[in-house]
Amino acid sequence: MTLLLFLGGLAALLGGAEMLVRGASRLAAATGLSPLVIGLTVVALGTSAPELAVGIGAARSGVADLAVGNVVGSNITNVLLILGLSAVIAPLTVSRQLIRLDVPVMIVCSVAVMLLTLDGRLSRIEGAALFAASLGYLGLLLWLALRGDDAEDDQAERAKVPRGPASRAIDLALVAAGLALLVAGADWLVEAATGVAAAMGVSELVIGLTVVAVGTSLPEIATSLLAMLRGEREMAVGNVVGSNVLNLLLVLALTAAISAQGLAVGDAVIRFDLPVMTAVALACLPIFYTGHCIRRWEGAVFLGYYGAYLAYLLLDAAGHDALPAYSAVMMRFVVPLTALTLGMLVLRSLHYRRARARELQGDGR
Repeated sequence: MTLLLFLGGLAALLGGAEMLVRGASRLAAATGLSPLVIGLTVVALGTSAPELAVGIGAARSGVADLAVGNVVGSNITNVLLILGLSAVIAPLTVSRQLIRLDVPVMIVCSVAVMLLTLDGRLSRIEGAALFAASLGYLGLLLWLALRGDDAEDDQAERAKVPRGPASRAIDLALVAAGLALLVAGADWLVEAATGVAAAMGVSELVIGLTVVAVGTSLPEIATSLLAMLRGEREMAVGNVVGSNVLNLLLVLALTAAISAQGLAVGDAVIRFDLPVMTAVALACLPIFYTGHCIRRWEGAVFLGYYGAYLAYLLLDAAGHDALPAYSAVMMRFVVPLTALTLGMLVLRSLHYRRARARELQGDGR
């Protein structure tokens, strides 16, 4: 019964997210918004809805570790697994707006949440402040879109997709039905996940960071891959970045705000998982900056780090004797080597752009 409940919850989450994203994307496209802005707002809101539903359900059930692990694990999964898998299939285009605004916002949000939870709790007031920040962020995106600042250089103005009253009513019905499925699926998933944790002796935190995080990230995986295959590669990246920002400013914030005593954050999350989430967000900036794309080998690096992260969680949960040696290798060799490689890529990119600028100035003379 627990397995059936878990599978039914995942199916409801996937179906609900698909209906919500389909209806909301059509409504947004009728306004003439760019694929990037649709990915950062409408699609990100839709694909973050499973995390929100699971977080609220876990908070009501008193399973704080599952709620926190779901958000943190989803953010790590979104970048390392989803972007990594998508980039391995085909290089992803990165918009200038992502580099100038949205990725820095993701980094700032990650650092802010990490600092706010140092005392072991995200209070209701802190959750309300993060939620207010989410409204400001979404408002800024829409304001920039209406001004046309989201458009790339020399890109023509996008035409609105006409939608009649009947079509809009169908889209609104899809959104409502999707939300209902998400709520039901989240309740089933939380109940099943806690049952699995109790039966296997695995903590709710590990279940939230792995199984539930991947499960609630399946809409992002499907949306990003579908957008990439349809040629909307900006939407694929925008969906991940926007979802990560909203997971922190909306999902985690509302989960903390509705909890009577705020949201308790365990020591393991503070010492390891939140720093990993922040480091992953920081790694996006140099990778996105070099060439304004995510290359196949960079996607492979993301996937490799996701595998290493899962291996650490499993070794830690099992209390394996190899954990200290594994941690030492990662911290002393793999992580510094990756940081050095990224630094060299950024320096080479800066050198190329300066040389290119000098060439253009010379041609102008």
